[in-house]
Amino acid sequence: MLGVLCGGGPGLKQTWQRWASDHVEYQTKNPFSDTKLPNAEHLDIHSPEYGLPKQGSRTEQRGKDAHTHVGKEVEELCLVIKNIGVRGDDGHTRVTFGKLFEAYVKISNKLVGVLLRGRKHGLLQFDGEMLWQGKDDHVIITLIN
Repeated sequence: MLGVLCGGGPGLKQTWQRWASDHVEYQTKNPFSDTKLPNAEHLDIHSPEYGLPKQGSRTEQRGKDAHTHVGKEVEELCLVIKNIGVRGDDGHTRVTFGKLFEAYVKISNKLVGVLLRGRKHGLLQFDGEMLWQGKDDHVIITLIN
């Protein structure tokens, strides 16, 4: 009776055994597993799959979603710079970090991280490794068109 109420029955045992065997197989590929199996896979650091999540996994999808989200934040930051910045004779739009901080803090609390990502992708240019509110308010952020 309990098996019927809990969704058990003959399929429950098979489902559990399938999960257990899938888990053992997963542990053979898990570099952090304490399980020492003789046929455990060791990834080659020169392999193109090294350091990447398994294709089709939820981890891979979360990474793709995060990449897309951050890309949209960088695009939004560039639009804010275009709107509040001053266009120079060279065609580039510039704004000070202080002015940008005051405008962008209403949108997101991740301004410095988004600025660093924008610089990494060649969309923005500014001096310094890190920008600090108050201390670096005079630093000029340039939007590379």
